[in-house]
Amino acid sequence: MAAKLGILAGSGELPLRLVDACRATGRPVFVLALEGAANPENFSSTPHATVRLGAGAEGLRLLRENGVEELVMAGPVRRPTLASLRPDWRAAKMFARIGLRALGDDGLLSAIIKEFELEGFRVVGAHDILGSLLAPEGALGAIAPDAQGRADIERGLEVARALGGVDVGQAVVVQQGIVLALEAAEGTDALIERAGRLRGDGPGGVLVKAAKPGQERRADLPTVGVSTVDACARAGLRGLAIEAGMALVIDRAAVSAAADAAGLFVVGIKAP
Repeated sequence: MAAKLGILAGSGELPLRLVDACRATGRPVFVLALEGAANPENFSSTPHATVRLGAGAEGLRLLRENGVEELVMAGPVRRPTLASLRPDWRAAKMFARIGLRALGDDGLLSAIIKEFELEGFRVVGAHDILGSLLAPEGALGAIAPDAQGRADIERGLEVARALGGVDVGQAVVVQQGIVLALEAAEGTDALIERAGRLRGDGPGGVLVKAAKPGQERRADLPTVGVSTVDACARAGLRGLAIEAGMALVIDRAAVSAAADAAGLFVVGIKAP
């Protein structure tokens, strides 16, 4: 039998997809829902517990008591300030060692993964369990970007790479060569909404999501789903591009159908 999987669950659909995959294969699973990010009610039929972000010792105790051997981090979590985190002794020890304030999001996640490994857990990526969710290259639906769309994608990828190079965000919105908005702490949905308010006349902008240079693949891969497509449609965007092989698409068929219905393109791109 496969090792028991612990899902460190943030928000969104990805933790639920992982639970479904475990059920389908008969793999034992335990969900540790992060307070303020995951909704514990979503896991009512699955062995689970809730822990606040700063309760490192409690989280480790729950994982061990429930026999977790492998661990996957899934779903976005808004990064708290050190004051709001209220770290216990175990979390404080980790932050003192890694220097919380000096790390960007990917650097912090990499350090957290290393801490779990030091505690004896094998940390895997969501794509290791749900490889079919990795974005393919090319259009996902019936609509493909035109010349202006391709130019905006190229510009967006260039900017996203620069943004990721300083470990800040993974997404950017470009309209006719103009950068409308960059992703920071607010997350992709808020970025899309802000870009919608800033859009100019003419063809709408394009959302580009790409992994950071040297991205830790076991945590925080760029992820899109039907809700992303819906948000782009509401904001008046004309499409979205994601990095093929380095981004996750939650329910590819539903995403393609939603994009076609909204008249948007969704395309997987190979980054240079």
